[in-house]
Amino acid sequence: SHFEKGTLELPKLEGTAHRSRSWHATEVSFEESPAGSNLDWHRAPVRQYVITLSGTLEFETRLGERCTLAPGTVLLAEESKDGGGHKWRLTDDQPWRRAYVILE
Repeated sequence: SHFEKGTLELPKLEGTAHRSRSWHATEVSFEESPAGSNLDWHRAPVRQYVITLSGTLEFETRLGERCTLAPGTVLLAEESKDGGGHKWRLTDDQPWRRAYVILE
């Protein structure tokens, strides 16, 4: 696992709206972990977007790379079967609420 920061292109629509291109998704689900939670080493089971809705957490790869995920962060999780995986821990007093968007 490793991190690569990027941005989503949001071309302007009519009026003041902006929208990214579309991606084909097969599932959308929501999950909540209570404040103080953590999860040790594991791999992303599928290629998916993880969208943080509430809570702040530290996300770490086996390479020692770390980043903070806060509300509004969109993470593209994709790991090969032999990838090193990642772990996370909540760093504030809020539950981690997130949406998973499974990509084709």
